[in-house]
Formats: sequence, structure tokens, C-alpha cells
Amino acid sequence: MAPVDDSKIERGEYAAAGHNDPPEIASVSSGKDILGQEDVDPAWNMKMHLVNNAIDEIGYTPYHTKLFFLNGFGYTVDSLILVLQSVIAPQAYIEFGAKGYPAGLTMAVYVGMFLGALFWGVGADVGGRKWAFNISLALCSIFCIVAGAANSFPLLGFFIAGVGFGGGGNLVLDITVFLEYLPSHKQWILTSLALWWGFGQAIAGFIAWGFLTPAKWNCVSVDVCTRDNNMGWRYVMWTSGAIVFIMSILRITVIRLKETPKFLLGEGKDAEVIEVLQSIATKYNRPCSLTLEQLEACGVVKSAHSHSKLSLGEIIVHIRGLFATKMLAFSTGLIWLSWILIGLAYPLFYAFLNTYLASRGANEGVSVSDTWRNYVLTQLSGCFGPILAGFMCNVPWLGRKYTMVIGALLTCLFFFAYTTVHTAAQNVGFSCAVSFCCNIYYGTLYAYSPEVFPTAHRSTGNGIAVAGNRIMGIISAVVATSGNTTTTVPIYICAALFIGIAATSACFPFEPYGRRAS
Repeated sequence: MAPVDDSKIERGEYAAAGHNDPPEIASVSSGKDILGQEDVDPAWNMKMHLVNNAIDEIGYTPYHTKLFFLNGFGYTVDSLILVLQSVIAPQAYIEFGAKGYPAGLTMAVYVGMFLGALFWGVGADVGGRKWAFNISLALCSIFCIVAGAANSFPLLGFFIAGVGFGGGGNLVLDITVFLEYLPSHKQWILTSLALWWGFGQAIAGFIAWGFLTPAKWNCVSVDVCTRDNNMGWRYVMWTSGAIVFIMSILRITVIRLKETPKFLLGEGKDAEVIEVLQSIATKYNRPCSLTLEQLEACGVVKSAHSHSKLSLGEIIVHIRGLFATKMLAFSTGLIWLSWILIGLAYPLFYAFLNTYLASRGANEGVSVSDTWRNYVLTQLSGCFGPILAGFMCNVPWLGRKYTMVIGALLTCLFFFAYTTVHTAAQNVGFSCAVSFCCNIYYGTLYAYSPEVFPTAHRSTGNGIAVAGNRIMGIISAVVATSGNTTTTVPIYICAALFIGIAATSACFPFEPYGRRAS
């Protein structure tokens, strides 16, 4: 199939869709769609082109600014819960008699996030983005608060898995919802959205700094540890759960999210597409010339769903849609590989790091308070990586692909440099550098993945990618528990993985710079 051609749209050449009447088209018609050249679905391509024109015509509005903050909450929660279990695990493990698997909570949260990524990802393509967007944070906050009342280590692990399940789809949903409303000239903001990830981990550090430092709330050994003298980790969970609950309320009250127009296209609800776009245009006094007649003239979308949504066939349709063409299949495979590699390299590095530093004397003289202070500094440094990445990916000769290459190689460089660390000050400096550079890569990958997936199957593709990342997190926890953590070998392995990550990024077939998500 030939790419979407505005001149053909104007002349009414709709033979493929069975329509010959020339519709009136939107005034903005020069944009190129990322997947416009792919032979996926003629009606879908033409409708998506018109909707992208309309979104560009409306432009960036205060509505998008609200989405930036509210969707950013999802990033914050995802990173918060990912580190929360590691923050509370030592004290909780002591209180419950130091029985069971030491890395049990880490595995629990990754299992929960794995299931959550698949459930919310596929669910958002089947039933819509809106319901998942509104429910996931509230569910996460409930499990987080309840986890603080757990009276056994296995029960705590179950609730931590629930926290992971509730928040596990945030990376999938938040970027998807934001992208499907965003005008093309502002798509670079998707990369900067990842700055909220650093905030989430920094919040966890601040809370831990406050509650896990005082001796009155933290016991020191199994023999003298009771619930009454070890309340610190429970306060961390309750405080975090309260913060997430407030965020979930703000999502519902600050903005009344309507279903995204691009999802509605796949549903065949052309009239609702027009209604959503016109409501934004009217509220912010912006032009929107797209009409229902234009969309209907393009034909019927046939590739978005199976005959029955409540069937295995529906899931198969969404997976198959990610491999609809050779180029799309190659792209999907490389994206999933990237998420798997980073999911192994980054957690594995930090799983080995503390023991390695202790063997080199880099932790000597560092108090508990200093430890949490340094942790906060490291995570705050990571917030600036996605901001820089947002500017880098908007440079024509870099784009998304080579921004990721640079971020991965810089991270690799500082991983190798970590083998020279022998003091606490060096540790803090290199930790901040690693966090900053890695988030250049991570922030861009977060944005790139949904940009190059087709809209009808975007959440499924992104959900499987994130799920693969979580599986590697489970594996890294097992390896760290049984491996030798005092040698430099794990650091070199992680650094080498980042070289592979950079090479994978350079091979991506699609470059979103200057093009619009399809």
C-alpha cells in the first residue's frame, strides 16, 4: 500500500476503502506519520492521518500541561513502589524472625509488576485507556497501606505483590494516554516525562530518611525486635500509601479524562472522536476543522479488534498487530530486547553494588542518616537526565535513536569507572553520574516504545516490553542472592550489557523525530 498522500485524500481517491466522494480535509496536512508507509490497514492509516492533523491544528493547550503532571504521578508511583520493598525489606525481615527468602520482597514486587504490566497493557487495548488510568493508582495505594499492617513476612510479600500489580501498568498507561493527545511538535515532551521517575525514588528516600533513621522506630537484631520498637518500615508504607492515594484522587478531580481519540478510532466511534477533539478545541478557543464526514469517507477500520473482545482471539489480534509487517516486527523485537537488557543490567548492578563497595571500604564511616541522604542525592540527580534527553531527542541529527545510544554508552563508561571507587565521596559522585546518564537512556526508551507501536496495539506492545523488564528484575534478585558480590566481574558484565543496549538502539528501524505517532 502506498503511504497516506494528502493530495489523494483531497481528490477523493478512496478505492481501497470503497469511497469516492472527496471529503473536506483539515487545514493542517503536511505531517508525516511514523507508520504511514506500513501496509497495515488503509482505512486506519487515512483516519489516523486526519486525526493527527486535527490534534496538530489544536496544538498544545493547558489540558496537556495537566496531563503532564497527572500522568507524571504514574511514573512517580511506579518508581516509588519499585524501591519501596528494598527500603523496608531489611527491617521487616528482622522483625519477622529473619526467616524465609531474603530477596522475597524484591521478587514479590517484580511478580506483581509483571502481571500488572500484562493485565493493564492488554486491558487498555481491549477496554480502553480511561478506566485503567483511573483505577490503577487507587488500587496501588490500598495495597500499600494494607501492607503496612502485615503480621508475617509471607503476608507482607503478598501485599507487596498487590502494590506491584496496581502500579505495574503505570508506565504503560501514562505514556500512552499522554501521547495520544499530544501534538506532534511537542512529542519530545514524552521523554522529559520520565523526570517524574526520579522524583518517585527521591520521595522514597526522603520518607525512609525520616522513618528508618531514628533508633526508637528501628530495632537492630532479631533477638530484641518487636512490632512496637520496629514501626519505622510500617510508617514508610503508610506514608507512601497516603501519598499515592492523594495522587489517585487528583487524577479523577483535576481532570475528567475522556477516552483518547486515537483509541476511539479503533473502536469505530468516529462521532466520539470528533466530540473529544471539538471539546478541547472549544474549551481553549482553538481551531479544529475535522468533520465526521471526513472520517467516515475513509472506510471502516478492520484491524483493531477481533469479532469478540472477551476471547483469546482478541489478545492474539493485538499481539499479531505488532508484527503486521517485516519492519514493524523487527522494530517490536528490538524494543522488547532493549527492555529485557536494561531490566537485567540496571537492577543487577545495584544488587551487587553495596556488597562490592563494602569489600572496598567505600562505606566505612557512613551513618544511616548519611546513607539515606546520599540515596536522595542520587535519585534527584536522575531527574535531570530525562530533561536533557528531551532536548537531545529534538536535535535532528540525534533524534530518539542516538540519544539512547549516547545515554547507554555514558552509563557504560561510569559503570567501568565504578571499579576505581574506594571512598564514600567517590561513591556518591559516581552514583549521581550513573543515575543521570542512565535516565537519559531510560527516559528516551520510555517515550520511543509507544511512539513506534501502532495505536490499536500500543498498550499491549508496551505492556509486554515492561513485563519482560520485570522478569529480568526477578532474575537479577536470584543472581544477586547466590552470586559472588565482592568481585568486579558483575560490574563489568553490567557495563558490557549497556554496550549491547547502545548497539540495539542504533539498529531501531524507525526514527520518530519529525514524524507523528500512528
